[in-house]
Amino acid sequence: MDLISQASAAKRAARAVAKLSTEAKNSALRLIADKIRANKTEVLEANALDIKAGKEKGLGPMIDRLKLTEERIDSICDECENVASLEDQVGKIIDESERPNGLVIQRVRCPLGVIGMIYESRPNVTVDATVLCLKSGNSVMLRGGSDAINSNRALVKFIKEALAESEIPEDAVQFLDSTDRSVVSEFLKLTDYLDVIIPRGGKGLIAHVIENAHVPVIQTGASVVHIYADESADIQKSIPVIVNSKTRRVSICDALDVLLVHSAVAEKLLPPLAEQLKEHNVEIRACERAYPLLEGYEKLAKSTPEDFDTEFLDYIMAVKIVDSLDEALDHIAEHSLKHSEAILAENKENAERFLKEVDSACVFWNAATQFSDGAQFGLGAEIGISTQKLHVRGPFALEGLTSFKWTIKGDGQTRPV
Repeated sequence: MDLISQASAAKRAARAVAKLSTEAKNSALRLIADKIRANKTEVLEANALDIKAGKEKGLGPMIDRLKLTEERIDSICDECENVASLEDQVGKIIDESERPNGLVIQRVRCPLGVIGMIYESRPNVTVDATVLCLKSGNSVMLRGGSDAINSNRALVKFIKEALAESEIPEDAVQFLDSTDRSVVSEFLKLTDYLDVIIPRGGKGLIAHVIENAHVPVIQTGASVVHIYADESADIQKSIPVIVNSKTRRVSICDALDVLLVHSAVAEKLLPPLAEQLKEHNVEIRACERAYPLLEGYEKLAKSTPEDFDTEFLDYIMAVKIVDSLDEALDHIAEHSLKHSEAILAENKENAERFLKEVDSACVFWNAATQFSDGAQFGLGAEIGISTQKLHVRGPFALEGLTSFKWTIKGDGQTRPV
């Protein structure tokens, strides 16, 4: 694999994609969806190889991130078509003003250029990243995890076949077809070719990219997700939200990790919640105050300090009793990775304080944290969930994959000496 040649091709292709019409880009995205649907069987066969290898490696619940089904492939293709239906951000005028000297100054959205994607397990990211980058006028270099190598090869094969029938050059999508980790080190240093690197995966991957990249990075993914059940929480409303946040899909970054419960409602909330969690075989790691309220629960353990700093990505949840909203806010401020947090409360003043004071990308009131998702926010498929504050924050898609330029239109104006 000649990484420099691939990067050079991606850079040349980025210029071609940037000037394409919305219609040309949308047509290509629909062709990608059609091609993947038509070859669903081959994609599933490739994915089965990855699933088998993952089970042999003992991936456990992380297999869910890796697994493709007919329904999931249909959903991936639906998202391609959904992105095609979204407003094109490229060329959009953000604002415009006319100066006293007659100069007309505009800020206009433009592509970033070449996007480098480094991600783990999820083969859907291969397609999501591709269609979002292409729709926003960029080219993309994809480096998926070794766990999904067969699935990614199959998906890229059909993406390339679709592009061959479109106006988008095939070189606009480059796949780093290697499981050699040394490739990543070289990839992170392609300052002459890449405009931004986006890591999507666990805390270790993101930390490695941040520490080693020479290219600008948009941080995504890693989280320790909190829900705080306030003293004003409606117990009947709150339990389904907590269960959904923890168990809908445990291997995703917006799954609940830590439940904080006000002491005034702990005795009413925790025992019936445990009955619901028992159906999903969730292990509860409880603080000293919560433990006696949960005695008799089959999968109960006493929490350790490390549990409150862990993104479990598994059927495990830490529980801590607090005595006030302030204590909950202090705990979140100390342990959060600024991804997603929620409050369950009927007291509007407490809820508004939580929404205002919690410094995370997504902050919820009486809703499951698993709504932290670009599609759920109306963005179409997402490129990731940014946990930083510069450029983009939270789920981002087409707009987040653009920058802007200033255009200045005059009629012979010169600046006085």
